[in-house]
Amino acid sequence: MMNNRLKKIAALLVAGVMIIGMTLTGCGNASSGSGGSGKGMKIFFSTLTLDTFKEMLQNAVVDGGKEAGVTVDVGAECGSVDEQVAQIKQAVDAGYDAIICNPVDATTALQLEVTAGDTPILFVNSQPDEQYLEPDKYMYVGSYDKDAGNFQAEYVWNTLGKPSSMNIVLFQGEPGHPAAGLRTTAVKEYYKKNGIDVTFVFNDTAYWDTAKAADEFKLFLKTKQPFDAVICNNDSMAVGVVQAMKEVGLDPGKIPVVGVDATTEGCQSILDGGMQFTVYQSATGQGAAAIQTAIALATRGTAKDIEGVTADGYYVWVPYEPVDKSNVKDYM
Repeated sequence: MMNNRLKKIAALLVAGVMIIGMTLTGCGNASSGSGGSGKGMKIFFSTLTLDTFKEMLQNAVVDGGKEAGVTVDVGAECGSVDEQVAQIKQAVDAGYDAIICNPVDATTALQLEVTAGDTPILFVNSQPDEQYLEPDKYMYVGSYDKDAGNFQAEYVWNTLGKPSSMNIVLFQGEPGHPAAGLRTTAVKEYYKKNGIDVTFVFNDTAYWDTAKAADEFKLFLKTKQPFDAVICNNDSMAVGVVQAMKEVGLDPGKIPVVGVDATTEGCQSILDGGMQFTVYQSATGQGAAAIQTAIALATRGTAKDIEGVTADGYYVWVPYEPVDKSNVKDYM
């Protein structure tokens, strides 16, 4: 008889705990825009060779994981698609709850997804084509690169006094990289939309690299073509252009040089009277958003409550922010 009474009490306690747990879970989903706690979760981060921003993003993912109680393991930098595929296979076999991936080549997203199987992948920094994305499974976390190009184009036009025509030097990042393409396209579309006659007197790639941009800009100067401004897909190239200008006696204070990312070097250049403008791409915000989205997918199976998620569920956007001399200290 005593055994039966104890069984009934135990059953009531279990039921009560279940009801409380369900209530708390329901409240969390309804009220929070974050992924919640990831205590006990394991996330794998896979990346290609690092540059300044990519390293900032990797560190932000690791830091975001620590804050959320997630174990984040970082793989060795991948020099090829084959290396990255092998790395993701190892992560799946090791039982990671989710993968955050800065792809070596965004066009190989489908290959990476097939390798991952049912393990969610969150792509960062290099945006795959939408056809390779799937809500709540294969998503992209980042900043909308066309916004960066629009900010750059608008700043240059306004700074030059809104002329009807301009000669522009344009440095693009790595060929085929989605960010390079989208930022460049946005610059050209902005001027076309506003009826501004722009001649791109030099439009080439410098692979995101400071030294290469400096060398190529000096080469361009030998053509003796007039130019009004230099627009670069990232800060590293803009810093290189400024260095080259100073070496040949040109004043960057009179010729706008603009970049993207608001890196430490870029912001310092603005403060020192070199670059005039950049666009802040929040590595910290992207890293935190990637972690919170990964937690949401692993624990709830959906990212619908994550701040910045699009209605179609393909993207989680972290906004770009314009930076010039008036506010640059806020980003240093």
